[in-house]
Amino acid sequence: MKAKKLRPRKREEGRNPGAGANRPVGCAVMRITSLTSARIAVAAAFFAQGFVFISLTTRLPRFLEQWGMDEVALSLLLLMMVLLAGVGSLVAERAAHRIGSAPMLRLGLALMVVAVPTITVAPAMAFFVGGVALYGLALGLVDATTNMQAVDLEHRYGRPILPSSHGYWTTGGITAAIIALATGRLSPEVGAAVAVVPLAIAFARFLPRVVSGAGAPGLVSPVPGPTPGPTTAGAGSPGVHSPSGGIPSSGIPSSGSPSAGSPGSTPAPVPWRPIWLVGAGLVVFYMVDTTASAWGPVYLARSFDAPGNLVALATFPYLVTSIVVRLAGGQLVTRFGVVLLLRIGAVVACGALTLVALAPTWQVAVAGFTILGAAVALVAPLSFSAAGRIASGPASDAVSGPASSAASGRADGGADGAVPAEASGLTSGTASANAWGTVSGTASGTGDVVEPDRARTDAVIARFNQFNYVGALLGSVLTGFVGAENLRLGFALPAVLVLALVPLAPAFARGALSRR
Repeated sequence: MKAKKLRPRKREEGRNPGAGANRPVGCAVMRITSLTSARIAVAAAFFAQGFVFISLTTRLPRFLEQWGMDEVALSLLLLMMVLLAGVGSLVAERAAHRIGSAPMLRLGLALMVVAVPTITVAPAMAFFVGGVALYGLALGLVDATTNMQAVDLEHRYGRPILPSSHGYWTTGGITAAIIALATGRLSPEVGAAVAVVPLAIAFARFLPRVVSGAGAPGLVSPVPGPTPGPTTAGAGSPGVHSPSGGIPSSGIPSSGSPSAGSPGSTPAPVPWRPIWLVGAGLVVFYMVDTTASAWGPVYLARSFDAPGNLVALATFPYLVTSIVVRLAGGQLVTRFGVVLLLRIGAVVACGALTLVALAPTWQVAVAGFTILGAAVALVAPLSFSAAGRIASGPASDAVSGPASSAASGRADGGADGAVPAEASGLTSGTASANAWGTVSGTASGTGDVVEPDRARTDAVIARFNQFNYVGALLGSVLTGFVGAENLRLGFALPAVLVLALVPLAPAFARGALSRR
């Protein structure tokens, strides 16, 4: 009897008979080549942002002397820069919806490469003002897109990423302050070399944009699949939104827009009220931060007649204590909670600014800046983190489990080229939505990552970033006008307003990630 030849069974797509049943309708599943490389790239972008910003602010006393400007003229110049940064952030919002945040981040870094030499080696006042204007636009683009990328990383990892990301901004600032201290007596034209840093980082591998199969350009199409059963997180489940349906041109779904994932259903509207509360806290932070970073060196130079090569000491210790707290931010939040940290920080910041305003010597003022850096270090990263969680949907209010597959996502897409939205589903286990808008399961082997509604979150983060510039306006412009005769008065204003963080702190804890 002739032996029957066995034919190998055809490999079925996904190799998991239950994969289709466990796919959440309206969620996009994408594969990521390496979250580690993307995280390094995002950290480098934050570094470049901090490096360039502090390199310029520590040279403000020289620019004032070179162009014969007073405090009022500097306030107006900073006003122009901040307004253009707001424009850049709005441009990033619109463009990221269509082409992704990575190309806009590269554009912002490229504009910095042009702006920095223009400012530092300007042959005439008109060139100097033009360079500051160009830098303002670049500042807005990079601010918005770095935070978009960091929030997306945080969603994928399922744990706090923003504090350490902002810590790299501080690392860049510290590096710039050290260089400013070392080269304080050299020609201002040396500052043009700062442009090398954003030039190099513009070629880093940022998070990819997901190609949509249908619907709005640049968005993730829903993964087709059967109607979800009892164990499946459907489009109406908390934290799961249709990424491609119902998104208007602004990039933020309205409450009346239908979901592509489940016909007839409507995605939850963006809860703007809690975002406004968190945004008010961000305004307070950037008012304090801009006052310290932009006016600190000028304060030491004009109120105390500190040595010209040491005015960067207003910024350097402020950044050092900031990075220490930010790099430990994840552990601090887990151990003590967001509300307690922010409230204690607000009270300490009030005392530190009071010390700066009443300082009898420049050394005492530097001590005040040092304490201030630690006190307010976590406000900005926790603000963007909270806004990202709130924007991702109602799941932020009900944590159903840690993201077990987000931290190990792998795929075939590459850096920030378009990644197909085809998905093989979770290989095993039942999907569950967590507070970060991701879906977790016991993935084995493939490490698929469920993409939250990234277009919605990116749009919210870009708009949320506008609070940054409101605070910067208060810090840069009001400080200059109030302190036009005596800069001590300029520092007294934020000493009072920073206490607003005490009642605002609970808003930052909405949807906070539970201990893993």
